[in-house]
Amino acid sequence: MSNYVKIANSKSLVFGFVLNGEGGSIALQDVEDGTSPAWFHLDLLKKDCKANLKLLALPEHAIDGLTRLDTRPRTSVFEEGILLILRVINLIPGENPNDMVSLRIWVEKDKIISLRQKRVLSAQDIKADLENNSGPKNASEIVTAIIERIADRVSEYVDSIEARMEKFEDEVGTENLVNIRANVAKLRREAAMVRRYLAPQREALEALFRLSGNFLNKDDRNYVQELSDRIIRYVEDLDLVREKAVMLQEELMNRMAQQQNDRMYVLSIVAAIFLPISFVTGLFGMNVEGLPGIDDPMAFLYVAGSMAVVVVGILCYFRSKRWL
Repeated sequence: MSNYVKIANSKSLVFGFVLNGEGGSIALQDVEDGTSPAWFHLDLLKKDCKANLKLLALPEHAIDGLTRLDTRPRTSVFEEGILLILRVINLIPGENPNDMVSLRIWVEKDKIISLRQKRVLSAQDIKADLENNSGPKNASEIVTAIIERIADRVSEYVDSIEARMEKFEDEVGTENLVNIRANVAKLRREAAMVRRYLAPQREALEALFRLSGNFLNKDDRNYVQELSDRIIRYVEDLDLVREKAVMLQEELMNRMAQQQNDRMYVLSIVAAIFLPISFVTGLFGMNVEGLPGIDDPMAFLYVAGSMAVVVVGILCYFRSKRWL
């Protein structure tokens, strides 16, 4: 039994293809080992994953780099091949998009091995293209196709973040400021988490462009450079979103402080108006002998009129000081 057939029957293989050179594929079971460029997409969390990597004749340092749990985007070039670690926007329904998924790729001249921990939609897209005979024609094109699909989904996610930021900016003054402030803070954290991986991913793609001459075609290497420039633009867009979020948070804080000042101002005006009235009512409400007007039926009107005059006088004074 050939190694390809053994891998095809293993639990860790998500899918695998032998490229026919025309944008289509051949099942692993139908070809002999190493006869044509091939792509193996494995599940890192399955127990037989390392065994499959050994069947594919990967060197030990490549296996160690591909199966390491804690990774960050990077490119390492060896004599046998290229180790490429990327991060992918997690667009699986029900999961957090900014929880970026790790995708590990080993690149040889005629062989691509990719490892995942969670489902990677970008890889699924290329799988569908190969099944429809419209996919990559060689191993070099598989690498650029994967990076392109990753960049496309990053673009969609960054666009959605920018749209949400514009929505929050439009809602200032019309919605609950506390809720907007909480949403802006959440968006700012999301942008920071995505940028955390995109910045080194840009460096990884630049290194791939510079160092992959023995493994990628010239046109594909140039396209990698274009994709790297796209990632740079997305990083800059995320930086702009973070700056907008900071400015919007400051504006919201100022608006909330102004609202509090306005409320305190109104309360101060009310307290200033009712302070002398409370004094008068407290004075005439004492239960002691000798208070004037106790036996006079017009006394209440006199007191009420006096308090009205005091209120009008206070209002006129505030008006003259332009406090109202």
